[in-house]
Amino acid sequence: MVDPAFDDYVSVDSTKLWRDSSGGKHSGFLLWGDGVFRRGQEENGRVKVTARGKNREGWIDEQALGGKSLLEVYFIDVGQGDGVLVKTPDFRHLMIDGGHSRTSQNTGKSAADFVDWKFTQDYGLENISLDAMIASHNDLDHYGGLSDVLDAGQTSELDAKSTSIENFYHAGISWWRKDGERTLGTTRSVDGKQFQTQLLEDRESAVNAIGGGADPPLQGEWGKFIEKVVSAKRSDGSPTPITRLSHMTGYLPSFEPAAGNASMKLLGPAEFTIDGKPALADFGADSKTTNGNSVVLRIDYGRSRILLTGDLNKVSQQLLMEIHSGHRMEFQCDVAKACHHGSEDVSYAFLQAMTPAATVICSGDGEGHDHPKPRIVAASGVTGYRTVERDEILTPLVYSTELARSVSIGKPTSLAIKSEAIAGASEDVEIDAARLQQVTVHFTETKPGALNPERKQKPMSRVPVVAGLIYGLVNIRTDGETILCATMNEGDGSWAVKKFRSRF
Repeated sequence: MVDPAFDDYVSVDSTKLWRDSSGGKHSGFLLWGDGVFRRGQEENGRVKVTARGKNREGWIDEQALGGKSLLEVYFIDVGQGDGVLVKTPDFRHLMIDGGHSRTSQNTGKSAADFVDWKFTQDYGLENISLDAMIASHNDLDHYGGLSDVLDAGQTSELDAKSTSIENFYHAGISWWRKDGERTLGTTRSVDGKQFQTQLLEDRESAVNAIGGGADPPLQGEWGKFIEKVVSAKRSDGSPTPITRLSHMTGYLPSFEPAAGNASMKLLGPAEFTIDGKPALADFGADSKTTNGNSVVLRIDYGRSRILLTGDLNKVSQQLLMEIHSGHRMEFQCDVAKACHHGSEDVSYAFLQAMTPAATVICSGDGEGHDHPKPRIVAASGVTGYRTVERDEILTPLVYSTELARSVSIGKPTSLAIKSEAIAGASEDVEIDAARLQQVTVHFTETKPGALNPERKQKPMSRVPVVAGLIYGLVNIRTDGETILCATMNEGDGSWAVKKFRSRF
């Protein structure tokens, strides 16, 4: 838990951050629930504050303040993959997945960059402090960015000096190395059904799995990631506990139901007992097994429910509904993170069981999966909870981090090179548009998820310039009664806001 010591909170859907106490120019926009630091000056009905950056001062209309801390869920634009940061009203923080690592992102950014901004700029703190870090499953497009957060103190890319993790959680399925091959470990057949019986468990299990004498040891990038987790520390300097989660966990420890607080309930993966030991379902292909055994977490606050589903697929969704037979209302929610980035490998019955008023699809372009699929976007709308007021549809809503992202592209018109950059040059060099065709740019391109960059070259005249970029962050906020969904407008940086009432 952190204490940014905000003095006040925004009480309206969105408000401008004015440049001075009386003028009409603004430098940004704040959302419902955003915290501010008062600077003691009040003029013309405005209050001087620092907000959204420890060095960003401005003025807010007095009537826009007087709010309170909310439950905030940030669906971070990580391209292909998932990255979610949860901030509870009492300022506890959970990071669930982080997308690919920064080195495998063509943008050079992962969820770690947003988390770093949240703590160092928004809160004005020096360190990242997470009450829980959760890897929903062992696919690189989910845990890569978590690895970047664990490296906060060792990279110049982030402003935080260090990271503390109070608890680390995972789904159990792991990549092992056996006879030089990558494997998900041993399996057992019972009554014609296959089960994964070699699971990563607690901290002792993780330490043994990365040790020099491990047989078998954890494999590849997953093994390197667990090494970093084993090295992680709590805020008091003690080693971070490591725990496997399943539907049998019940509630995430320290996030049990309590008046006025947010609770976190585990609905998956489905756990079985084989030969007296825990086991998970084997769904056939390795990718189906890793995805199908994702951590499924429901966040409850007041009357609001938000469901995070990892990369569940059709067969695992059907299994979860069987496991929770007679209690399918457990999956109903106000907001759902769509399963597996909008893949078509989805149970329609499971979508009906969720019936979300808003669906957020975490997807990325250029990764070759063509997510989200059109039929799933349509199905998310058809199975969503419908609210109509004054002949207008309020819900269902469908968001996509890819669609929320926008890029402004420019065309190069000239190239200026300072004389000090050219050996022996006595004056600057200016290359105009007509001669840019003769200038060749050599560059590397790392496609989303790729481990190695490709070397390429193009004439300078054909290289577009990224003049501006708005990441496709989807904000979800609630006071337990009303839910606000917001994405940033590419034109002026304002917020496009939709609101609806919680129904539980």
